[in-house]
Amino acid sequence: MRKVIIFNLTSLDGYFEGPDRDINWHNVDEEFNKFAEQQTDEFGALLFGRVTYELMAGYWPTEDAKRDDPIIAGLMNSLPKIVSQKR
Repeated sequence: MRKVIIFNLTSLDGYFEGPDRDINWHNVDEEFNKFAEQQTDEFGALLFGRVTYELMAGYWPTEDAKRDDPIIAGLMNSLPKIVSQKR
């Protein structure tokens, strides 16, 4: 049996995003990137909600993503994805 690992950025009061899907409060620095690289390297697949998947699919294949964060971009672009849809 495989493990499901949840990797979320949430505020202390439990929010994922601000008004209008604003996520400028996410603190993405070198320490976070190292942690993300280690965690993502252990994944066999990625499970996303539809909106998050669409946001990720719109960013990670871009030249900017590949240039700015090549390790995570490579992992995000190569791993299989499962997308959950709200009915």
